[in-house]
Amino acid sequence: MSAARHFTLNVAALAFFAVVANAQIPAKDASARLREVLPADVATRVLARIADARAHQLPGDALENRALKFAAKGVAPQDIERSINEQALRMESARAALASGRGSSPDGDEIEAGAEAMRKGVDGAAVSQLAKEAPHDRSLAVPLFVIGSLTDRGVSADQALHSVLDRLNAHASDLDIEGLTSQVSPRNNAGQGRPDGQSGRDFGQSHKPANSGRPATAGPPAGVPGNAGSKGKGQSHKPPKG
Repeated sequence: MSAARHFTLNVAALAFFAVVANAQIPAKDASARLREVLPADVATRVLARIADARAHQLPGDALENRALKFAAKGVAPQDIERSINEQALRMESARAALASGRGSSPDGDEIEAGAEAMRKGVDGAAVSQLAKEAPHDRSLAVPLFVIGSLTDRGVSADQALHSVLDRLNAHASDLDIEGLTSQVSPRNNAGQGRPDGQSGRDFGQSHKPANSGRPATAGPPAGVPGNAGSKGKGQSHKPPKG
């Protein structure tokens, strides 16, 4: 083997091992980022609540992302803690309602979507009815988001439920179901739901976009820096709406 070829192979090998080494260096996880952006006592309680949620098969990543999002917006630490506690309770209620209606355990996306729908005024009975009457071979994440979004825009929960069920039973796609929200004018985000223009395909960090086939990504919501803010310094005392 020539010296030039031997040198080329060595360079290629070094490049390969560098790529492997970099891939094995884990990105800073959400819990570490939360400890950076929240006061120590609040971070400890928030992370304990998230760990408890995970222990009960609830989507802890969604709670982490929620806390990071609010921290990036400058929400007061005590209000972030309150929001995480309330959302975790809604997740527990949503999981119970979905399991009761469908007779099987819901996945994390469905639990997260159910909790968001409940935050916007949809009750557990409606969530259970959707799980019971919808086709059992598809995810309820987008349908639940749309019900919550319609309710947030002033549609009654019962009307929103039946509109979504009609489309589900007609085998409409998630994209078609999302189209229901464009037919209703927003009411100035009175329920502090999703900002105008976002769809069910943007829902949550664990939710896979409709028909995308792309894997879900972990980490904070788009636009949330990894070291958002400081440990409570200079943060707004405006509580998060939800």
